[in-house]
Amino acid sequence: MIIVILPAYNEEISFPPLMEKLKHALDGTNEDYRLLVCNDGSTDNTSKILEEYSAKFPLEVIEHPINRGLGESSRDLFERAVKLGKKGDIIIRMDCDDTHEPKYIPNIIKKLNQGYDVVVASRFEKGGGQMGVNGYRAVISRCANLFMKIFFPIQGLREYSCGYRGYRYSKIKEALGFYGNNFIQLKGLGFTCTLEKLVKLKLIGASFAEIPFLHRYDQKQSESKMVSSVTTLGYLVMTILYHWPWGGWKSAIKKNLDAWKISNDMY
Repeated sequence: MIIVILPAYNEEISFPPLMEKLKHALDGTNEDYRLLVCNDGSTDNTSKILEEYSAKFPLEVIEHPINRGLGESSRDLFERAVKLGKKGDIIIRMDCDDTHEPKYIPNIIKKLNQGYDVVVASRFEKGGGQMGVNGYRAVISRCANLFMKIFFPIQGLREYSCGYRGYRYSKIKEALGFYGNNFIQLKGLGFTCTLEKLVKLKLIGASFAEIPFLHRYDQKQSESKMVSSVTTLGYLVMTILYHWPWGGWKSAIKKNLDAWKISNDMY
């Protein structure tokens, strides 16, 4: 089964075109699928639209009565996906603002089936790119990805900040079992969780790959949810937590992982 998880906040305009494209892409895989949306305290008509689509799609909605941010929404979605799925399933995480074209889902699945645990839709892979992004934002994005690659090197990755990814179900289940609520630890620091998931999965031995993807920012009609200053602060905090010489993530997690695997019969 393919489980597509979608964090949403005020996306009443974006959902109709996205849902039709999702249906077309997922029907083409000839696999069963399930859509999970976390409606993170939307104040527009997102709730009503999701209710209407739940009658036509295999769609489940997690409702947050107030906006809790991307970190908590992502945590709830991954936890629910693990409860619904089973070994062999695939989890696809996308944005709801119609900038992530569902047509790339088959390519992500194909790459995962080559044995990788995480496949990232990458603007920086040959054949990828972005539309509708001004020069300033493009430079900031490049600099942010360079910063992440320097401080959190992951073999097989050049794209760190795009949330459009495919995950092997078994690896996410392992991550939630090991980290618990700390799989996404920096929940209040904007979009930091997008990077944190990659790093936490790397530390438990996940393998990574990319597929080329065109980021259609020109199709975005809702307002951006990112607060750059908060996310930048999150990256800095995470760098300290990861590299801290006395018990930082880099050393502490590796130290505890073997004991956890033995206790859970994972060898």
